[in-house]
Amino acid sequence: MRTNIELDDEIVREAMALSGVKTKKELVARALQEFVKTRKLRSIIELDGKIEFDDLYDYKSLRNGQ
Repeated sequence: MRTNIELDDEIVREAMALSGVKTKKELVARALQEFVKTRKLRSIIELDGKIEFDDLYDYKSLRNGQ
């Protein structure tokens, strides 16, 4: 998708230095990927303590493929 955006030069330089990418296009793509990954992870973390497993559920046997 082609789009034009105005970015702060200072933050772009800092982000490029930290990430090691060579182009603004790469930088924006990486930032979007990390944003999506972080939001998905946050959704999973928010489930902590909200899921109850049956007392007979044996997750260790599933790890071994049994």
